[in-house]
Amino acid sequence: MASFRRVLALRPDLAEAHNNLGVALNDQGKLAEAVACFRRALAVKPDSAEAHNNLGNALKDQGKIEEAIASYRRALSLQPELTRAHSNLLFSLNYLASQTASAYLEEARDYGRKVAAMVGARFSDWTCAPTPERLRIGLVSGDFREHPVGFFLENILANLDPSRVELIAYPTHHEEDELGSRIRSRVMAWKSLLGLTDAAAARLIHDDGVHVLLDLSGHTSHNRLPVFAWKPAPVQASWLGYSASTGLAEMDYLLADPYVVPPSEEKQFAEAIWRLPECYLCFSPPRREVEVGSLPALEEGLITFGCFNNPVKINGQVIALWAKVLAAIPGSRLLLKAKQFGDSTFADKMRQRFVAAGIDSRRLLLEGFNLKRREHLAAYNRVDIALDPFPYNGTTTSIEGLWMGVPFIARRGERFIGHVGESIAHNAGLADWIAMGEEDYVEKVVAHTADLENLARLRADLRQQVLASPLLDARRFARNFEAALWGMWRCFSFARQNEAGRGRNK
Repeated sequence: MASFRRVLALRPDLAEAHNNLGVALNDQGKLAEAVACFRRALAVKPDSAEAHNNLGNALKDQGKIEEAIASYRRALSLQPELTRAHSNLLFSLNYLASQTASAYLEEARDYGRKVAAMVGARFSDWTCAPTPERLRIGLVSGDFREHPVGFFLENILANLDPSRVELIAYPTHHEEDELGSRIRSRVMAWKSLLGLTDAAAARLIHDDGVHVLLDLSGHTSHNRLPVFAWKPAPVQASWLGYSASTGLAEMDYLLADPYVVPPSEEKQFAEAIWRLPECYLCFSPPRREVEVGSLPALEEGLITFGCFNNPVKINGQVIALWAKVLAAIPGSRLLLKAKQFGDSTFADKMRQRFVAAGIDSRRLLLEGFNLKRREHLAAYNRVDIALDPFPYNGTTTSIEGLWMGVPFIARRGERFIGHVGESIAHNAGLADWIAMGEEDYVEKVVAHTADLENLARLRADLRQQVLASPLLDARRFARNFEAALWGMWRCFSFARQNEAGRGRNK
């Protein structure tokens, strides 16, 4: 940042320096300053697709989703091949309460067609063993690290049967930490895709003889979805890192469960749906032991609700509903904790939105995010009940809360992103915490806060309850996961044999 500022002291009209400084500021959570930098870059160079894309990222982090989407669309109008901007656009659409599943899928398919058009000759023959004793599985992700994907992945990899599957990791991001090192120790090979073109990355994966290639990013940061358009593996599936369709025709499957994608919603995806029998994910218990505290309400004399999700998920409908919750429980308060609340401007605007909904700002506790995970987890000891946002539900925060003894109220949605809370609650044995609508949401809050002794008992037992559930039983999940991978491979092999038979008959 000091270097960029020095550059700008020498060259105030250098758009690239304004843009780069904005990226650094946005990474630090200084959102208003970042937006100002991107706008200065565009004042100098209005046709900079990169600056429009980055402005969209900063606006998204401020919760200004419609403005962010407009910035991404402007970037794409200037540089249609900027697939990062298209991924950012698709990711942001998930936050809109007004977004329909059909409109999202249309946009995703447009991305898929655009990426497919950039491919030369996609692979149609593969080097992988046709009748393997064990499947070679490729994992493509930028999140083999202290990241939600890493948290979910670690224990799964540790429990996979090496006689049935062997793993190759294809990291797409340079960062590696202790968690990344542990993940690295669980795979047969670690082959970075950094610096490789999509064609070269696809050739590498193809030559490695991968049977099933898994995308763990979807349209999140550091994804390499264009590599999948080359079809470097005969079976390709998206799993874990994203809760919507990739839009790629070359992505054969999306791994789900009975709750996140019921049969009636399969048409929302470009991919075929492959359901795991219980839950589509499995969380790794934190290594940092943090004791579950007693119920805060018994000591404080009031109910503290909490949400540690990205506040971009807290849209107008969510605020209106949570205002009703706070009104229904006199004296209660709401603790919101996220990186953005370290920005005083952002925090003030959030307070104003609740005040406009009739809530005294003194009932809000807004705090920045603890970088150390132990302190982050300990903060759940200040929360009695978590409130799940919608239509974009929590995932990691919800399971972390359960592990810390904090149940959450979820509202059933109408697409994958809005069914995650439902899936987690069902698998945790908390089906009675799932609300069918907004009125039911408030009623369930009132009912669960009316009996503090029962809530205290649940808190004391909840960690053991979820440790024994599909949400954290990695051995159980690994067997289901292996069965899914082999099932997908057998479907491909069967189809291939039938194709060959038809050819011989001709």
